[in-house]
Amino acid sequence: MSDVRHLTKVIVFLTICISGISATGESSEWPCWRGPNRDGKSPDTGLLKEWPEGGPKLLWQANDLGEGFSTVAVSGGFIYITGDAPDPVGGGKLLLFAFDMNGKPIWNVPVDKAWTKDRPGARSTPTVDSSRVYILSSNGVLACLDTKTGNQHWTKDLTSFGGQPGRWGYAESVLIYKNLAVVKPGGENCIVAFDKINGETVWQSKGFSAGPEYGSCVSFTYNQVPMIATGTRAGIVCVSAKTGNVLWSNDWCKNNVANCPDPAYVDGYVFWANGYGKGGICLKLNTSNGKVSAERVWTIRNMVCHHGGYIVHEGYIYGNHNGGWSCLDFKTGQLKWHEKAVGKGSLCFADGMLYLFGEKNGQAALATCSPDGMEIKGRIQVQGSGPSWAHPVVIGGRLYLRYAENLYCFDVKAKES
Repeated sequence: MSDVRHLTKVIVFLTICISGISATGESSEWPCWRGPNRDGKSPDTGLLKEWPEGGPKLLWQANDLGEGFSTVAVSGGFIYITGDAPDPVGGGKLLLFAFDMNGKPIWNVPVDKAWTKDRPGARSTPTVDSSRVYILSSNGVLACLDTKTGNQHWTKDLTSFGGQPGRWGYAESVLIYKNLAVVKPGGENCIVAFDKINGETVWQSKGFSAGPEYGSCVSFTYNQVPMIATGTRAGIVCVSAKTGNVLWSNDWCKNNVANCPDPAYVDGYVFWANGYGKGGICLKLNTSNGKVSAERVWTIRNMVCHHGGYIVHEGYIYGNHNGGWSCLDFKTGQLKWHEKAVGKGSLCFADGMLYLFGEKNGQAALATCSPDGMEIKGRIQVQGSGPSWAHPVVIGGRLYLRYAENLYCFDVKAKES
């Protein structure tokens, strides 16, 4: 009988995994914040280039996630998302949810207390790596859990490393780099890398002290040097991915009201933009005598980006600027166009198109991605309350939109002729 139960579990597991394979035969993986390469770009192809009137087909909707601004991670046939849910005992809890590909709840587990200060709601998007899922609470609890059961492997308190959350809590999503889980406690040990399996500290950055702010870490390699860069209260900083030693920094956006977006690296250049009237900076990396430097190339005020981010595609930057969207030439910063579209919001890229999600009233749109101008190719609206700050996700021919306590899944695959 036990063998039969085991075989049944194996069949169920394989069925779930197969459901995570796209029609093209490619794995439909969006394992972390901003996708497989943490650049906001989906590997999907064969998607609709224009939506029908009323928008694409709604496949399913999940409710009662609790308050939150985090978005989904999709991996291994499961969908992971977080929410701050009320607790009958009082105070509320940060919950990590797992759904199957049909939107059926599989499990949910408490990770930490809810964030009850300014702007309540879950922030961090789960990060999936093989059989483990990582999440950072707004209060600074870093947790590693089993992807299939939610059972906890280990936890760390980031405040024990000398840092503390900013006014709006910790908001970054964990970076997995090789054997490391990398996060940003802030303070004297601004960035810390843990062994992703056992949670032991591998390195702590030195010589750079700053508040953590709200963006996440990104990894890249320049001239065979693996690097990790992130925005902080004191500006942008880049450390060695092997040791945590500071390689370069720039005080652009130092002491800004809030620095939220992640840096973007392309071909030896790093771009970073922020809101509150600041704008963006482009830095060119150089190596000399074994040392890395970052030289300011240009700065602009045509991409004042609060939280919605930007993507880089074929030499151009597309992103949120104030109450709308701008396109910039990556090498020069020249403004190509500015459009209102759905207003201020967030975005992702898939199959040559932009998916926009406005922060007000749950408005989303499909738009062209071209330096020649933006054309809207369809609109939809989802229900929720307050600002919708969760970024859209497109993977496996599906569009995921999270607004407040609700998660919507739409079919955006092009129909076969």
